[in-house]
Amino acid sequence: MNEQKTIKTVPRDFFLHLLAIVSLYASATSFLILSFQFLNVLFPDPLQAGNYYYLDNAFGKMRWAIAMLIVLFPVYFFTMRFLKKDMERNPEKRESRIRRWLTYFTLFIAALVVIGNFVTLVFWFLDGEVTARFLLKVLAVFFVAGSVFGYYFTELRRERKGLTRPQWFKIFIWGVIVIVSALVVLGAMRVGSPEASRMRKADARRVEDLQSMQNNLFNYWMSKKTLPDDIKAIEDDITGFQIPQDPETGTPYEYAKKSSESFELCATFASVRRGPVENAPKSGYLDESWDHDAGRVCFERTINKDLYEKSQNVVPQEKLMPR
Repeated sequence: MNEQKTIKTVPRDFFLHLLAIVSLYASATSFLILSFQFLNVLFPDPLQAGNYYYLDNAFGKMRWAIAMLIVLFPVYFFTMRFLKKDMERNPEKRESRIRRWLTYFTLFIAALVVIGNFVTLVFWFLDGEVTARFLLKVLAVFFVAGSVFGYYFTELRRERKGLTRPQWFKIFIWGVIVIVSALVVLGAMRVGSPEASRMRKADARRVEDLQSMQNNLFNYWMSKKTLPDDIKAIEDDITGFQIPQDPETGTPYEYAKKSSESFELCATFASVRRGPVENAPKSGYLDESWDHDAGRVCFERTINKDLYEKSQNVVPQEKLMPR
């Protein structure tokens, strides 16, 4: 009878322990990603300070890590709490072979996570990062390693000797919970509200629209050797290019022809942006800065006619070689 009951509980116990493993692995990884990116933002590298996409990439990783911790860390906490109460009601489950195998497998996965992050830290050290930020990242890895291995090894040792949880161990557990929760709150405050994130995305879209207009204006100039008086002239039925509009207000972007080689594009932005635009196509004959403040901003562009004509007169090297 007892044997039949034990067999019936094995699948549930297995999947609960498996859920604990997955949620622990995801929580530990997310904590390290969040702490690393938070430190990158808090102590920016002078070589990358002010780079918009450097910060935007860090904020994106922080949002994912925060979302993972908000969902998965409570899953791990309540799963382990359920398993603990279940073992208190059924003490024989402490000696379950499946539980012990999965416990050591948990330690194995945690070790891989810690080792992988230490490898990353050593790479950054060899790459020249010897700063307070680097030392704090090392401290974050030690915190994760100490928390995971300290918890499981203490539990295994306590169960082997049949002891109850000491008071300091309960304080240790709640201390870990407080630290993780505090980092989530600080990270969310640093990333900003969902509204601020949407504003940055809208501004990024505006820059992309202005880029596409600029590229088509340059192509128009290459064929006509002058710029159009009306922006509608660069619309192309063959390529399907249509003049874009502001993604939020639906109003058209402003265009003004200054001369046959210079023009101005204007848009109204919601936030401040600094740094180079990632993967932006560069013609080599136009100023490519897209820095802007909040509000109406105009970008003046002048085509370097002399540089363009000089490049067209260069004979390709392969044509100069005899055959």
